[in-house]
Amino acid sequence: MKAVVTGAAGFIGSHLTEALLARGHEVLGVDGFTDYYPRAIKEDNLSRARDHHRFLLVEGLLQELNLEPIFEGAGAVYHLAAQAGVRASWGLEFEAYTGHNILATQRLLEAAVGARTPRIVFASSSSVYGDSPVLPLREDSPCRPVSPYGVTKLAGEHLAHLYRRNHGLVVVSLRYFTVYGPRQRPDMAFHRFLRACRDGRGIHIYGDGSQTRDFTYVDDIVAATLAAADSGTPGAVYNVGGGERVALNEVLRKIEGITGQALRATREEAQRGDMHDTAADTTAAARDLAFRSAVPLDEGLSREWDWIRRLP
Repeated sequence: MKAVVTGAAGFIGSHLTEALLARGHEVLGVDGFTDYYPRAIKEDNLSRARDHHRFLLVEGLLQELNLEPIFEGAGAVYHLAAQAGVRASWGLEFEAYTGHNILATQRLLEAAVGARTPRIVFASSSSVYGDSPVLPLREDSPCRPVSPYGVTKLAGEHLAHLYRRNHGLVVVSLRYFTVYGPRQRPDMAFHRFLRACRDGRGIHIYGDGSQTRDFTYVDDIVAATLAAADSGTPGAVYNVGGGERVALNEVLRKIEGITGQALRATREEAQRGDMHDTAADTTAAARDLAFRSAVPLDEGLSREWDWIRRLP
């Protein structure tokens, strides 16, 4: 099968690309190499795929490329390209989020209709829920994002629904919960904490550390994403979470135990847009995608620590 992966040079996209190649598929990767973090990191993410004879990279922004010929003949399009980051999505920066997350998704869906793409998997986020007094979060829980980023991901889900209803386009949306692992973006918490342990530097903690997350290892995310293309119900939305709701203070203790280094933390006020608690009900993903988280947090942190120690 020919598969298209948008955001192929990113954290999750590069892992997904390698998994598709390992399955024997031809992969056409699309990436705009936006400057949210250094291009050299993304190039390194793609280094294994670039050496593969069944991989081709198209560089450009989704809202600017002629996507229909790119999608022609594809059995599935995995739409992972997005402007990431909750805290950076406020103020004037919101324009980048509307362009890369909303307009780009609309252009992709239009092209998929023209190319008669049989199936699209859309990478959404737990950020669409916002703060909820009821946990775990289910797919039918109210969606009230508390960040502009969350608003743009929810808009992407609504666009997917519109194109399914009006054009019969088959789109499956996945709400990823706090993904971590090797190749994690440099602005993300685990990357920053582990690198600080390696380099003997201090860290900044926003809030009192009681906030909790459902941490999900990248291999589990990739497995669910592949399954969504194979067996996801058309038009459905699925939570994909690691099944371990852990407080940030507990994560810091785990990291100190794994690295053997004490973290020197400076506490600061909680940031706008940060949800206090997340936890995923993955009953639907287990039923339809045969999803089950396979990598516990301690093991996943150890794997990321091994990767961090090899970085320059």
